[in-house]
Amino acid sequence: MAELRVVASELRFPEGPVAMADGSVILGEIAGATVTRIAASGAKSAVGQAGGGPNGLAVGPDGALYVCNNGGNEYAQGGFLSTGPAKDYRGGYIQRIDLASGETRILYSECNGHKLSAPNDLVFDRQGGFYFTDLGKRYAHQRDHGGVYYAVPDGSRIVELVYPMLSPNGIGLSPDEQTLYVADTESSRMFAYDIVAPGVLKQEPFPAPYGGRLVCGLPGFQRFDSLAVEASGNICVATLITGHITVIAADGRVVRQVKMPDVYPTNICLAAAT
Repeated sequence: MAELRVVASELRFPEGPVAMADGSVILGEIAGATVTRIAASGAKSAVGQAGGGPNGLAVGPDGALYVCNNGGNEYAQGGFLSTGPAKDYRGGYIQRIDLASGETRILYSECNGHKLSAPNDLVFDRQGGFYFTDLGKRYAHQRDHGGVYYAVPDGSRIVELVYPMLSPNGIGLSPDEQTLYVADTESSRMFAYDIVAPGVLKQEPFPAPYGGRLVCGLPGFQRFDSLAVEASGNICVATLITGHITVIAADGRVVRQVKMPDVYPTNICLAAAT
């Protein structure tokens, strides 16, 4: 069991943590429809006006916060797992929040006329663009397909890279940014794509799953959520049901599994060493 210190509690489905230089952590509260800053002391303050269901977050090259917003969910009384889209759900979107002023605006809500369903997680590359996953939305008797996209932060370009995909969730880049990793929740599989150019992925021939390479899958009933890539190149994947952070080498070996005090560790972020 990892040694952990609880910094803040009574958050409403916290996701997408971002470690800030001042020691604070900014995260989305999906069920709370807000983005929250947690100071090192544990004090909480709102950031911008996200609404919907803010999920994955990342700071862009301009210093602003970029948000994958799933558009909002309904939740069972006392539960944290969604029962379907919120009553006012109209689709998912990518938002930009100015951290100085709190100004919040939507950058993308569709790609080539196809509505985004439930953007989940994102990662910026050194060229200033970002890759993001769309988990898809679950309804009572159906679900939307998920996908992987690339976009630029000025709102001028969004490209569909992988579609359809069952339930793409965590996403990350190798340290040399030659490989894109995507974790699929329901299949408990992690896939890799060679990056040809920013926003261009090499598609492996059939029968490669979703056009990518299978890196790792776990036995039994385990589900992958978000991920973070270490400087060593290992990929740390939040693993649901068994309650681990699974550390996977680039060649697919499971290096170790670190037990968490919860069966639903949904997200992880790594802070730069000081």
